Amino acid sequence: MMKCMGPLQALMSCLVLLTSLAVSAPSGYRLALTHVDSKIGFTKTELMRRAAHRSRLQALSGYDANSPRLHSVQVEYLMELAIGTPPVPFVALADTGSDLTWTQCQPCKLCFPQDTPVYDPSASSTFSPVPCSSATCLPTWRSRNCSNPSSPCRYIYSYSDGAYSVGILGTETLTIGSSVPGQTVSVGSVAFGCGTDNGGDSLNSTGTVGLGRGTLSLLAQLGVGKFSYCLTDFFNSTMDSPFFLGTLAELAPGPGTVQSTPLLQSPLNPSRYFVNLQGISLGDVRLPIPNGTFDLRADGNGGMMVDSGTTFTILAKSGFREVVDRVAQLLGQPPVNASSLDSPCFPSPDGEPFMPDLVLHFAGGADMRLHRDNYMSYNEDDSSFCLNIVGSPSTWSRLGNFQQQNIQMLFDMTVGQLSFLPTDCSKL
Repeated sequence: MMKCMGPLQALMSCLVLLTSLAVSAPSGYRLALTHVDSKIGFTKTELMRRAAHRSRLQALSGYDANSPRLHSVQVEYLMELAIGTPPVPFVALADTGSDLTWTQCQPCKLCFPQDTPVYDPSASSTFSPVPCSSATCLPTWRSRNCSNPSSPCRYIYSYSDGAYSVGILGTETLTIGSSVPGQTVSVGSVAFGCGTDNGGDSLNSTGTVGLGRGTLSLLAQLGVGKFSYCLTDFFNSTMDSPFFLGTLAELAPGPGTVQSTPLLQSPLNPSRYFVNLQGISLGDVRLPIPNGTFDLRADGNGGMMVDSGTTFTILAKSGFREVVDRVAQLLGQPPVNASSLDSPCFPSPDGEPFMPDLVLHFAGGADMRLHRDNYMSYNEDDSSFCLNIVGSPSTWSRLGNFQQQNIQMLFDMTVGQLSFLPTDCSKL
C-alpha cells in the first residue's frame, strides 16, 4: 500500500491519490501528536518559559461548571488530518475537553493564516450541510436562524480565553491515520464544524479535533470506546507522541504495574474526563491535605480533570500550598515567589539536587509515581530549580501533560476507567 511521508505540504498531492483507497471504518487507528512548540528551535529555557506562561493562563482562566464557554482552548498537541474529496490537509488541536471537530472553511469572513489551502466545501464531492431538522443539530449549537427546519445548522463555539469559531455544521470525509504507520484511511459522513469566522489564538492550528465524551466527538462518531496516548520527552522537539483509537488503544507490556482508577463524569460538564485524586505524597511523607480537597462536587465544581492540553498540573490552592511547603522543606529554603500561585522556583547554584518521587494517590488504589524530571526542572539561566506545578484560585484541578511524560494513558469508556503505565513512549 502507498505510504505518504514528509512535511504537511508534501501530503497534499499524495492525499489526492489516496482517495481511491478509502475503506470502511476500521476498528483501530494510530495518529501522531506534535507539540505546538516543537520543530521551532526553542531552547530548554524558552520552552519552560512558554510552558509556564500557558500554565499561568490556564490556571487563571478559572472553571465555572455553569458557564456556556468551553475551557480547553489552550491545548498543546496537534494532529495532522485531511478533509474532503479530494482531501485537503489541516492541522488541528487535539482537545479532550470538547466534542466538535472543526476546521477553517471558505468563504472566510475571518480565518487564521495557514500554510495549506483553506478547505472549500463547494470543491468537495463529499460535503453535505446538516439541516436544522437533523438530530445532529443539537440545541447547544443552534442559532436564532434555525427556525426553518431546512436551514443549515449553525454553531457557535466559544472558549474561556476569548477564542471562538462560528460556522455551519456539515458531514464530510476525514482522512486519518490507520493501524499501519505511514498509511491513512478515509472515514465518511463525519459531522464537523465548517468555520468561516474564527478568532483568538490559533496556536499554530487551523481547527480542533474534539475528543470529549459527547455524541459529536470524533470518538463517538468513529464508534470507538477508548483511546490512549503516550507523551514523549517534553524537551525532545523531534519526537512525535503516539495516539491510539479503538482496538489499538491498549497499554504496551512493560516492567511496571498497570494502575487503574474510575473515570468520573460531571452532569454539568459531561465531555470532560475526571478522576478522584485522594492525596499526594512526596517521598515517604503523605502531605496533610484535607480530605475532599480534590473532590468533584455535586454542583459540577472541583474535581481533577485529566487533560493532555494543560501544561503543568494545576492544583486547588490548599493542596498546592502543601506541595510547595514540602518541597521547600526538602530543599531547605523558601521559593523566590512564595506568595504566588505560579510555578515556584528555588535558588540552586549547585545544579539539580536529589528529589524523591512525587506520588498522586487516586481512588481505587492507583498511584501515579512521578520521578523528579516529571515534576521539577532546572533553569540554567538563573540557576534555579522549579516545581512544574501551579496553583488555582478556584476549587478545580487538572493533571497536566508535563507530568504525563513517558506514562501511557488509557481512557476506556467501555469499563469507565483510566489506566496508566510508565512507558518509554519513544519506543511505541
